[in-house]
Amino acid sequence: IMGKKQTLISEFLLLGLPIQPEHQNLFYALFLAMYLTTVLGNLLLITLIRLDSHLHTPMYLFLSNLSFSDLCFSSVTMPKLLQNMQSQVPSIPYAGCLTQIYFFLFFGDLGNFILVAMAYDRYVAICFPLHYTTIMSPKLCLSLVVLSWVLTTFHALLHTLLMAKVSFCVDNVIPHFFCDMSAMLKLACSDTHVNELVIFIVVGLFLVFPFLLILVSYAKIVSSIFKVPSARGIRKAFSTCGSHLSVVSLFYGPVIILYLCPSANNSTVKDTVMALMYTVVTPMLNPFIYSLRNRDMKGALGRVFCQKKIPFCV
Repeated sequence: IMGKKQTLISEFLLLGLPIQPEHQNLFYALFLAMYLTTVLGNLLLITLIRLDSHLHTPMYLFLSNLSFSDLCFSSVTMPKLLQNMQSQVPSIPYAGCLTQIYFFLFFGDLGNFILVAMAYDRYVAICFPLHYTTIMSPKLCLSLVVLSWVLTTFHALLHTLLMAKVSFCVDNVIPHFFCDMSAMLKLACSDTHVNELVIFIVVGLFLVFPFLLILVSYAKIVSSIFKVPSARGIRKAFSTCGSHLSVVSLFYGPVIILYLCPSANNSTVKDTVMALMYTVVTPMLNPFIYSLRNRDMKGALGRVFCQKKIPFCV
């Protein structure tokens, strides 16, 4: 029996998106434009934060890491989706599937933990403004970033190694546009109870617990605001936290709908739509959310481009 504990198939077929053939080219152009927007938007954000010394603060250190994780998270699935939309046989090698699982979990988790660090940063900024620079020291900020990278490496590696032990025999068709762990476990011809148990436990630790930490941070922020209510204080708090709250909602909204509100009808379609939300839409919108109403980012944009002596800076 132990000798048969091996994968018998060399590749998987990804069914992709439920799109009619006549609409295929239209959606291909749409997803290509969205992916290019994601790449350019996040690269611009990272470059501005790197080049402008005014943005060398804890919040923007976390934001540059969030932009990097968004850029990579989208790049884990989108290029393969675009390639398969133009291919007659939308396949992915077995090793490619495991690689995709690892990086999907890694960059998804990294964004999750960075959002927690950003929530803590906002909490300290509003509740302890006089001690902000002391509490949010460069050492603490760097420690939070390093801890995020270490925890995500552990989590991604754990699931990837467990998935590598699962056997796949005949059925190799994944009803998704990427190698989704849940969809793959349904195709397995070996016991998957350990995988499912680890997913259940670790999702609680790596998804629910960070979300609760963010909620606690904002509960304390709201409590602090209403202890000394003033129109100016409330406006400042919302301008400080509004962008982060928008990003948190975009990140956790689809995940909560997907995993905590299961539906029997059209579950595959719903799973695909929700997955598109957090792999394509959220990483694309984040740079706009943080830059459109952010005076620091607009100022940095002007300073960086004007220093390059671009003609319109006169």
